[in-house]
Amino acid sequence: MLYLKSFLHAFLHALKNLLPIVAVVLFFQLAILQQVPDNSLSMAFGLLIVAVGVALFLQGLDLSIFPVGKSLSNQFARKGSVPILLAFGFALGFSAVVAEPALIAVANQAQEISEGRIDALVLRLLVATSVGLVIALGVFRIIFGHPIHWYMIIGYILVVIVTFFAPEEIVGLAYDSGGVTTNIVTVPLIAALGIGLASSIRGRNPLIDGFGLVAMAVMVPMISVQLYGIYVYSMPAEMVSLVHQTQDQIVGHSALMQGILDLLSMFRDVLPILITILFFQYIILKRPLSNPPKIAFGFLLVIIGLYAFVVGLKIGLFPIGYSMAEQLLALDGYTFVYLFAFMIGFATTMAEPALIAVGQQAEEAAAGKIRGNAIRIMVALGVALGISIGVYRLITGGSMHYFIIGGYSLVILLTAISPKYIIALAFDLGGVTTSEVTVPLVTALGIGLATQIEGRNVLIDGFGLIAFASIFPIVTVMSYAILMDLLSKKNRVST
Repeated sequence: MLYLKSFLHAFLHALKNLLPIVAVVLFFQLAILQQVPDNSLSMAFGLLIVAVGVALFLQGLDLSIFPVGKSLSNQFARKGSVPILLAFGFALGFSAVVAEPALIAVANQAQEISEGRIDALVLRLLVATSVGLVIALGVFRIIFGHPIHWYMIIGYILVVIVTFFAPEEIVGLAYDSGGVTTNIVTVPLIAALGIGLASSIRGRNPLIDGFGLVAMAVMVPMISVQLYGIYVYSMPAEMVSLVHQTQDQIVGHSALMQGILDLLSMFRDVLPILITILFFQYIILKRPLSNPPKIAFGFLLVIIGLYAFVVGLKIGLFPIGYSMAEQLLALDGYTFVYLFAFMIGFATTMAEPALIAVGQQAEEAAAGKIRGNAIRIMVALGVALGISIGVYRLITGGSMHYFIIGGYSLVILLTAISPKYIIALAFDLGGVTTSEVTVPLVTALGIGLATQIEGRNVLIDGFGLIAFASIFPIVTVMSYAILMDLLSKKNRVST
């Protein structure tokens, strides 16, 4: 009975997060387009399955991964062993990202559109390894008290340099892969590790030192995926053709068992988290789990929830993105395309649970310097602006390289002049804006626009909107902090 009540609460919560998307889509369908898509019933059913999947997934996290992960973080922080903390940081980052629903969605889309040249599993393992390494680096930074801004400035200079040499087919995907690594699974675990560690070490400030792990987890996959792209797109065409033939044979043999194989793949996705927890709990800490049956049940819910979520994406969210792109492009001009991009970005971000949670944590840690609601509005404006600029680039056919390099050059400049207390938080907020619901819809919108606009390459132009949604919240939050700092100094001088 308790589990059923918890599920209903999580289901209503998931429906609430879907409401902004439904409201924006209905507004455009009824007021602007004045028509209803032919497959609207199947889309609605797909959204319902997404809500059920997210609810089961969240309930499973609450029963298993979250309590065990936070408990392990606290125990290792108290233990104080640097090698163990670094190893745990790596394992936590890797295992959480491998099971990230938004990354699964983007990786599968990339494999399909690239016709197998980009392998979905390889992409996810690469991103997960990158996040694991950078979380270990972030833990090292907190332990030794290094300023976050040097890590971020050097990191994004590397990002910009690698972008110069990366093939254009991989740039948008690489930045999107960075943007979706920190989400429904990773943000609570990584934030708890960083803040808990900073709180337990004398001389560390939870606001300045505790935040920043999420930001670093966004940055490094951008570098590694572009390096992967440089390698993949240098492969001979004959080798790529051989890979395609092999994949076709595998798909042909497994078509009848696709549903079972999909469910088993969800178990494979969650397995690294389970192995990480069991290894550190029993081998390192040498303590039993507090309630193994409850944790096992939680993992089962996570697997079933992930499966339902992916099925719902295919039936509901992806078709909505494609359909809206097709219908809006049929209108005269692109005004309503920009308006839809802006509204969907703002509405979904304001309802983003991870953003609300981080905003509250920041307000508590900042002791009056930051207002949670103001931060949420700035972030939502940043996402809306970013997606709109990304759509403009897609429509006009501008080079992804120049837009991305320009955006991160602005971020580097703002990092150098922003108040130090806002830097780690601003970068983290750029990583929590892309939810498990927003990412598939925005990805589908980008792919739909690239498919419909003549002269656009789906792989080159279809990806990248998530990247813009991650860059511009950093810009708006830092700009807000700089303005508030100037006003505060002006008030002190006048008094």
